[in-house]
Amino acid sequence: MKKNIAIAMGGFSSEYRISINSGNVVYKNLDRNKYNPYRVHILQKEWFVVTDDDTPYPLNRSNFTVNIKGKLITFDCVFNTIHGTPGENGLLQAYLELIGIPQTSCDFYQSALTFNKRDLISVLRPYGVKTAVNYFVDKGDEIDPDEIVEKVGLPCFVKANKAGSSFGITKVKSKDDIIQATKFAFKEDNEIIIESFLDGTEVSVGVITHNGEITALPVTEIVSENEFFDYEAKYLGKSQEITPARLSDDQTKEVQEIAKLIYRKLKMKGFSRSEFIFHNNEPHFIEINTNPGLSEASILPQQARAAGISLEELFGSAIEAAMK
Repeated sequence: MKKNIAIAMGGFSSEYRISINSGNVVYKNLDRNKYNPYRVHILQKEWFVVTDDDTPYPLNRSNFTVNIKGKLITFDCVFNTIHGTPGENGLLQAYLELIGIPQTSCDFYQSALTFNKRDLISVLRPYGVKTAVNYFVDKGDEIDPDEIVEKVGLPCFVKANKAGSSFGITKVKSKDDIIQATKFAFKEDNEIIIESFLDGTEVSVGVITHNGEITALPVTEIVSENEFFDYEAKYLGKSQEITPARLSDDQTKEVQEIAKLIYRKLKMKGFSRSEFIFHNNEPHFIEINTNPGLSEASILPQQARAAGISLEELFGSAIEAAMK
């Protein structure tokens, strides 16, 4: 019997439209011989299912069901494509666990931890994972540009601590610009992280559970036309993404092993995409995305194709793993 799959998309953050794009790609590529896919929009004010004729049907939040033309639809699994809150910070995962519906991304604790950059760094450092030098600020704290520069140097990056797709990030070259950069970051989150600049090759490593095995996909090298891999570079074509990356075999193996170590130690599930910069010829961890972009041009699907894995196989494997 075919399984009913809810493809959760949208969310409450600035990444809403990116998530809709990812969800529609999953919807298009699921095997109709195995699955009945439904596009579920989860927004702050309403949750609804959109049918092929673009008719919205309200979703019952108490049990995650929908009534379409008099037929009650229940779901066997949720394919989680929400970037940002509530799909990437643990809220949706916790809700679905409470009502007993499996979902394709990692569990709620791992989602909350990985969405919080500074907490994640604290957890990974004891395992020898190298990172930039960091300085943390909460909203309401007194900001001392001199102290920040003394700790992390210039240039540095000022980032929203809990935000994705490079929202709320500024590359700061002058001490005089730090205050304005923190104001920009605080528009996305009430916590910010300030990091030292790492000069080197930026790469992205996808890790998935495929056929029951934790698998590192081919590495992608990111060459941005802008100052860094910002929103324009990610989504508006202002970057070159080279898969496989122009690394030595030893460098490729090293960064893949670190990405798999992170996946294992955090007890991850589903898809992850970890970002690193080879600084002084050593991979330094930047962040991890647990609901990475899934459009056909996104990095993880590029890597899957390079590994000989079709989108249908990639997405179907995630559903089967979740339902086990």
